[in-house]
Amino acid sequence: MRKNVKLTALAAAASALALGLTACGSSSDPSSTKADGGTTDEGKPLVIAASPSPHADILNFVKDKLAAKEGLKLEVKEFTDYVLPNTATEQGQVDGNYFQHKPYLDDFNKKNGTHIVPVVNVHLEPLGLYSKKAKAVTDIKPGQTIAVPNDTTNEGRALQLLAANNLITLKEGVGTSAKLSDITDKKGLEFKELEAATVPRALNDVDAAVINGNYALEANLAPAKDALILEKAEGNPYANFLAVKEGNQDDPRIQKLAKLLNSDEVKKFIEEKYQGSVTPAFGTPQA
Repeated sequence: MRKNVKLTALAAAASALALGLTACGSSSDPSSTKADGGTTDEGKPLVIAASPSPHADILNFVKDKLAAKEGLKLEVKEFTDYVLPNTATEQGQVDGNYFQHKPYLDDFNKKNGTHIVPVVNVHLEPLGLYSKKAKAVTDIKPGQTIAVPNDTTNEGRALQLLAANNLITLKEGVGTSAKLSDITDKKGLEFKELEAATVPRALNDVDAAVINGNYALEANLAPAKDALILEKAEGNPYANFLAVKEGNQDDPRIQKLAKLLNSDEVKKFIEEKYQGSVTPAFGTPQA
């Protein structure tokens, strides 16, 4: 009799264990697998790293006006540089980021061994040449100094802008990877390489500066109005996008945010707030 009781107890325990395992693997479990092997609870806030403007502004519009309707809890964490958002995403300190374009990301992944991937394009910030001394590009003369961003892709982008407006001549075929050493004719100009975030602060110390759109906005510059020359939007490969660590693209919270960032409401917000200084880039190819 005692033996039968033991067998019955063991059978009950086994059944309970099997039931518990089944419940853990149920399709009704609200968690999903992350790239690092962990799980994501759809009810937890989605934390996105972003440059203050326009990226954080756009995300905060989504957070305040649209996220609740999709059942999305969104937190925006602002960064003022171009390195920490990617390292924080790679290390899982944030769930994703929104601050960069594809040429910059490709270069960053290659140099740092990171695994960040685009999810959806959102907007374009035209790069521009600004000056507190010159009123037109024709006022830029030999002997003057132009500040440019010092990171690989944005420096190449800046030099291409200057070359397209006959301020310098570049070697043929250098493309967006152009460096100062690729200038074949400086036309008497001098160049000062600075971290992109610090270029606006150098405007008083140089004759002109090539400034990224988001940093121009933070410096209270209106690219569409204040730039001496501005990148053309047509065919521009520098759309800024929502990005995550590879493997996390299907996180339901990321998919909700991607949908909202490409919504008609966000398109209208960008167009009305930035008046051409920032333009929607929905559907622009990422590669």
